[in-house]
Amino acid sequence: MRGDGTRLPLVECFCCSMIPITFEIKLPDLLLGVVESSSVPSGPADTALDTEIKSAIAKRAAGASSDTVRTAIRDLLRAGGYKPAGRGKPASEYLAQAAERGEFPRISHIVDALNVVSLESGLPISLLDADRVMDGTDALVIRFGRPDESYVFNAIGHEIDVEGLVLVARRNGPALGNPVKDSMMAKTTDGTTRTIAFVWASRRALSQATLNQVCQRLGHLLRGVETEVRVLVPDVSTGE
Repeated sequence: MRGDGTRLPLVECFCCSMIPITFEIKLPDLLLGVVESSSVPSGPADTALDTEIKSAIAKRAAGASSDTVRTAIRDLLRAGGYKPAGRGKPASEYLAQAAERGEFPRISHIVDALNVVSLESGLPISLLDADRVMDGTDALVIRFGRPDESYVFNAIGHEIDVEGLVLVARRNGPALGNPVKDSMMAKTTDGTTRTIAFVWASRRALSQATLNQVCQRLGHLLRGVETEVRVLVPDVSTGE
C-alpha cells in the first residue's frame, strides 16, 4: 500500500492463462513471486541488459548486501529441516560473492536477466522452461523435499539432496526447482520460448508490494512479448 492509501496490485496479468500453483505446506514467512513470460529472446544479453549488468556489479562491489534479507532467506530454507550452508546455500549468495569480486556469470539473456534481479534484491530465483515444467502434469505445487529426494542440477550429473528444502514440483511428481539449485529436468535451454520464474522471499525481509516490484523488474528485463506477475502467499490456516 502506498503512503496515500492506494493499494498496489499484487497480480499483473497481460496474457490469457497462468500455470496453476498450489501450496502443500504451511510456511508463514514464505512469499512467492511468480513471473511467466512468453516469446522470450534467445541468445546473449542485449545491449540494454548488458548495461544493467555492469551497473549492478558496480553497485554490489561498492557495498555489502543486506544481512536482513540473507538471514531471512536462510531461516526460510531451514523451516523444513534443510541446512543452507556451504554448497547448499541460497543461489543469491553465490551471485553476491561473485559480484563483490567484480565477476558475473554470463549465460544467456534470460538467465542474465534473472541474475541481475537476484543480485539487486538478494533473493534466490528459480528460472524454468514453462513448457518443460508442465510435461505430464496439470499443476505445480510448493512443498518440502521428501526423505531421500534428490535431482541432477548440472550437465555433468551432480545431484542435490532436497530433503526438507522448500521447492516447486509437479503435482504428484518430481521436484523441479528450489532456492539453491534447479533441476536439469526443467531448466531453460537454447530453445526455450516460455519461462516461469519463482522468486523466493520472506515476509520477514520485505512486503508483498516490494516483492511485486521485484517481479515486475524481472518481467521487464526478460523482454517477453507477454508477461504475467503474481505474488502468492500460503494460507497457513488450511495449508493451501
